[in-house]
Amino acid sequence: MLRLPTDGPATGPLLDDVLAREGAAVIVAAIARALPPLAARLAAGRLHGDPEAIVGTNDSGDRQKALDVAAHDHMIAALRAAGVRQVLSEEALDIILLNEGGAFDVAIDPIDGSGSIGIGAPLGMLFSILPADPQGFQRTGRAAVAAGYASFGHSVDFGWSTGAGVHVATWDAEIHAFRVTRQNLRLKPQASTIAYNASNERHWAPGLQAWARDLRAGRDGPRGRDFNMRWLAAAVGELHRILLKGGAFLYPADTRPGYGDGRLRLIYECVPIAFLIEQAGGRATDGHGPILDRVPRGPHDFTPLFFGASEEIDALHAALQG
Repeated sequence: MLRLPTDGPATGPLLDDVLAREGAAVIVAAIARALPPLAARLAAGRLHGDPEAIVGTNDSGDRQKALDVAAHDHMIAALRAAGVRQVLSEEALDIILLNEGGAFDVAIDPIDGSGSIGIGAPLGMLFSILPADPQGFQRTGRAAVAAGYASFGHSVDFGWSTGAGVHVATWDAEIHAFRVTRQNLRLKPQASTIAYNASNERHWAPGLQAWARDLRAGRDGPRGRDFNMRWLAAAVGELHRILLKGGAFLYPADTRPGYGDGRLRLIYECVPIAFLIEQAGGRATDGHGPILDRVPRGPHDFTPLFFGASEEIDALHAALQG
């Protein structure tokens, strides 16, 4: 590895030493341990074959790539070994029973942003953990006791919360372990960087379009200050950046067929994001109320999503109601 003049020995406690050895933390640790082989396959690209090869379709009709399905199978094996009762995955139509007596259920998106496989853009994983209950996944996100994500970029980062703040660990390849590099992340209430897909703006509600026009006007407009714009096309990449640098993200409902309820999945994409953002002092909503208060209509329910700095989410709410 190239050494910088300012480099020293790797620092940060080992993730395994920080996580408790009971309850949901055991599942969090099992997910972290399953990440390095997945990260290594992502890094290998086309050396061994095409990870973008189409091998099926999921419940939304999205084409499943070889990496999507392999990541799903890999995580199912890890969660079964960790004693998880059942799993809801984006890559499976039905809920998967693993261990009848398991104490926890897991909702997971094994590969978020798979449309960017093979081009070096951020990819990731999202998950939430719920105590086993007869209601299964038909509960609000308030039932979750832990959530987390993986970010596969120029580093492999693992963010998690068990209800006591948000922390991030980074993979240390020299010792083959995760080291905790950031603890108790907190979001500033004001955003200076906003993430959304501007190509969809013409389909938005009029109030939201007005908000975007005011935003782009910067210091010359009614907001009186300039903003930066970002769009990574992977919710987990935006989550990681916003937790580290601040900002806000929106993927609203719009007038296109199939987008009236948004396009992100409530249970295994938006609930983990909302859990982490609230733990970091931000807000995550569907444009009307907190994501964590929504009751799913089905296992693969869609929702609009707005998350990040609290003041900007308030401004978005005001625009939607205007």
